[in-house]
Amino acid sequence: MRVLITGAGGMLGRRLAARIAADGLGGRPVERLWRHDIVPPDGEGEALGGDLGDRAEAARLGALPADVVFHLGAVVSGEAEADFAKGYRVNLDGTRALFEAVAARGGARVVFASTLAVFGAPFPDTIPEDFAPRPLTSYGTQKLIGELLLSDLSRREMLDGVAVRLPTVCVRPGRPNRAASGFFSGIIREPLRGERALLPVPRETVHPLVSPDAAVGFLLHAAEMDTAPLGARRALSMPALSVSVGEMIAALERAGGDPRLIEERPDPVIAGIVAGWARAVEARRALELGFRADPDFDSIVAAHQAESAG
Repeated sequence: MRVLITGAGGMLGRRLAARIAADGLGGRPVERLWRHDIVPPDGEGEALGGDLGDRAEAARLGALPADVVFHLGAVVSGEAEADFAKGYRVNLDGTRALFEAVAARGGARVVFASTLAVFGAPFPDTIPEDFAPRPLTSYGTQKLIGELLLSDLSRREMLDGVAVRLPTVCVRPGRPNRAASGFFSGIIREPLRGERALLPVPRETVHPLVSPDAAVGFLLHAAEMDTAPLGARRALSMPALSVSVGEMIAALERAGGDPRLIEERPDPVIAGIVAGWARAVEARRALELGFRADPDFDSIVAAHQAESAG
């Protein structure tokens, strides 16, 4: 078994690589593990560095003889909205070049990290399985195009793809990134460290969340599952906990964090982006296919605390 991970320097990429190096994939040992990011990432496997937005670099990666490709590399939501050209160069042009190179050699399983941002308002409180994707951000648009390309190449049996529509991952360890959703982690992570955090949206904001470990579990399950039941619909919305910011802050207080460290500072740009995202998703297909989310938000906070202490 040979595995390639793009975006391997990011939080999910590092966790995914560590799990694969320790446990193998699909019950099989991994003989080669390539990990790619803009800067060669530390950790397990063979580290590769380069700009995924360079079509030649993306094509070179796709030509590696990997049996499974995890495509996590991307310009995140806030940055993709702020830098239109960069977002399309990496998230669309790089993705297309990577997929086409994988398809040219044929036979590989491709797990594409997509997003619930492929959906856009107006929508019901819970997004049903048959709801049409209509993204309201450049990031969501780029990811949706990637999903469609993956489905078309799978239909032609040039690769075997699964697009995993990830909810917002929370609580992310480390320092903030440039994702528009980053404050969801910040309002938990920073107060637990005794630091101040900014809240740019109202406390009534409801959003679907998943822990880092559950998100890695989604990616691994997508790599190992039988894809025949997917048919032509290769994109799956993942199950998640839908909680309000107020409920998150209550969980923070139960865990010993000080909610007074959260400064409410409205940001109309961030609030506008978040308002265009789904509040909850049905995720019936994913649940039927064995994907599992976290039991409650308190368990997410507890897992973050245990990891930070360890």
